[in-house]
Amino acid sequence: MQVVVDRRKAGLFGLTTDMIGFALKTAYNGLNVSSFRQGDDDFDITPQLDEVDRRVVDVLHELLLPTPSGETVPLSTVATVTFAGIIGDIRRINNERVVTVKTNIEETRTTGPVVRQQAAGFIDRMALPAGYAMKFTGEQDEQKESEEFLTKAFLVALLLIFLVLVAMFNSVSLPFIIMTSVVLSLGGAFLGMALFRSPFGIIMTGVGVISLAGVVVNNAIVLLDYTGKLRQRGYALKEAVLAAGATRLRPVLLTAITTILGLIPMVTGVSFDFHTWSISWVSESSKWWKSMANVVIFGLMIATFLTPIVVPTLYYLMARVTEDRRHLIARLKALYWKPYAPGWPANPVRKETPDAYPHCFYRPADPDRRPSDCRPGRREHAIDRH
Repeated sequence: MQVVVDRRKAGLFGLTTDMIGFALKTAYNGLNVSSFRQGDDDFDITPQLDEVDRRVVDVLHELLLPTPSGETVPLSTVATVTFAGIIGDIRRINNERVVTVKTNIEETRTTGPVVRQQAAGFIDRMALPAGYAMKFTGEQDEQKESEEFLTKAFLVALLLIFLVLVAMFNSVSLPFIIMTSVVLSLGGAFLGMALFRSPFGIIMTGVGVISLAGVVVNNAIVLLDYTGKLRQRGYALKEAVLAAGATRLRPVLLTAITTILGLIPMVTGVSFDFHTWSISWVSESSKWWKSMANVVIFGLMIATFLTPIVVPTLYYLMARVTEDRRHLIARLKALYWKPYAPGWPANPVRKETPDAYPHCFYRPADPDRRPSDCRPGRREHAIDRH
């Protein structure tokens, strides 16, 4: 119902749109003009139309408006009452008028991203007048903010883990090998969501991925740390890797099994109410934590199975490459310095005497010295060069 005021006619009676609107508001909503006290109780005095009259439209044609001169004028004289669809209120966001359309999604039949994609395609095909635009807000904006925050948190967590590992092992290559367990755990997390057909929840699934990254690296740390200790004791590379895997397999499995068993109640929905001392098989909180527990359980299972295989293999290959590179550099140095030793016989054993070089003799601690490095007046003991 819409009341259109004729400003020209209203001005002849000294009325304004504010005065007419205030009169209509008082007639329908009432106005607290005073109060009446009886005993200990206070009663408000509110002039208002009867409820029966408020339900009838014809009463507006008979409604009388007071004028500044003291007279009364019918509303139908200065305004027209029509039926039309209008906006109940005007909302503005960033100084722009906005109309919000809300809807709920039946999760049992479809999901929010699917409906949003279909609605986006419908909006793209719609021809809007100039000055109008449509966009998705509300839950999508909140999910986008949560996604950006959790992505930054995940990257910061990986960076902190990497820095701690660098400080612990005093190496840069070993932390990269350990961080491969995080990649393996992500594969298990996505496998768990695919098996249970659960969507990727931005909040709880993201928290599960971040917590999973801090758990799975422990297995790789235990393996590589013990492997390094065995190599310091004199074990060969291959024997150290095999012995460390066989020795540390039991604590790795125990850690994973205890963590998985502790998260199973979250996945199954079993909880214990300490107020009533009863077991609840389906609770509201379990539905909230289920996605996070699902990600951690399957990610930890896959990482526990693959980490004792992949991490020692990468460590063995890296150590072999390092040793081969060291040997290659030593051979290249020997080949480089060989032309600068003229007159040396092919026999590797040579006895140096004071008659050969009266001012200089070679020492085992400085095998790279040549006759050209000798200085007059410097005498040293004769040695055997091998």
